[in-house]
Amino acid sequence: MPTASRLVAAVCLIVLAFIVSGMIIENGEEGKDYGYFTLVNMGLGAVCGWGIMGKRAGRGWTAGINNGLTGVASLIFWALFVQGCYEMFRLAMRNRYGGPFEAILAIFKIGIEYGKLLIYPEILIAFLIGAVVSGLATEQASRSWR
Repeated sequence: MPTASRLVAAVCLIVLAFIVSGMIIENGEEGKDYGYFTLVNMGLGAVCGWGIMGKRAGRGWTAGINNGLTGVASLIFWALFVQGCYEMFRLAMRNRYGGPFEAILAIFKIGIEYGKLLIYPEILIAFLIGAVVSGLATEQASRSWR
């Protein structure tokens, strides 16, 4: 059921995904084509905000902050997984793997390599501030618009 808290959570995580994706592209490889990287992350932000954060709103301010941290953590997990799957399929089409099990393991290896790009201080601070703001905004929306 659509609620204001789900909408606010989705918008907050879309904005956070857009900002952090831009920061990752700036810190990434020079001249690399990132394609739909930002749009995919924004879509995942909408899904995580609507489905994870929005339905858990309305439980108090501390729970709101925890809700924001949970939403951002799930966004990071799913973004690393989806981007890892995409890269694995791209490499699999070039016959880089000896079998299906090796390809599935590569998803997690690629996700860990992509996760290393998130360990810059400005990205971690953006995630932390975005999580707190998203959680509090979602909680406020839940209290204001019922």
